[in-house]
Amino acid sequence: SELCERCHIKFIGASAPVIRRMGDKDEARRTMREAGVPVIPGTDVIHSAAEAVQAAQTIGFPLLIKARSGGGGRGIRRVDRLEDVAEAQSAFGDGAVYMEKLLENVKHIEVQVLCDAKGHCVCLGERECSMQRKNQKLVEESPSTAVDSALREKLYAATLRAVQAVGYEGVGTVEYLLTREGEFYFMEMNTRLQVEHPVTEMVPGFDLVKW
Repeated sequence: SELCERCHIKFIGASAPVIRRMGDKDEARRTMREAGVPVIPGTDVIHSAAEAVQAAQTIGFPLLIKARSGGGGRGIRRVDRLEDVAEAQSAFGDGAVYMEKLLENVKHIEVQVLCDAKGHCVCLGERECSMQRKNQKLVEESPSTAVDSALREKLYAATLRAVQAVGYEGVGTVEYLLTREGEFYFMEMNTRLQVEHPVTEMVPGFDLVKW
């Protein structure tokens, strides 16, 4: 994307700054929070073991320590006891980690978006990918049986705020965790066409690659 910009070649997809911004999980959390999108209770980047311990006491257990540049199920450590916080935090080397409350018994919902260069954006349905092994998705379905029309409307509204906040262009996916109480929280954004996109295509009948 960056090389294409320098060579004045049109890159089909999100811009390099947006890819970097959403790839930094800490910055993505702050961006979504500022845009009014619900985020999982937690912290911004933690810089020391002492700060980690203090934050953990505020968040409560169990919690997750995540690498700022992680993704795809990597760079995540579950912590159940205060005594293990510093050790888990140091396991990521450079200290670029943040913390989140571990939400258990939740659904994993992702919303497919399609945006043009003029600020127009549409949501093309949600996929549920709650069936996972080692944080990797095994089965996806659309629409989700856990999402009714009222909740879907709220998910779409939050998703539109999310992509418009970063000036997103192209296809992408905004992922959420959905609690049993019907509350949803932003988890991450995938700034690309995911391999599971045909699951969405079967619902509205759109060819996402062509679009």
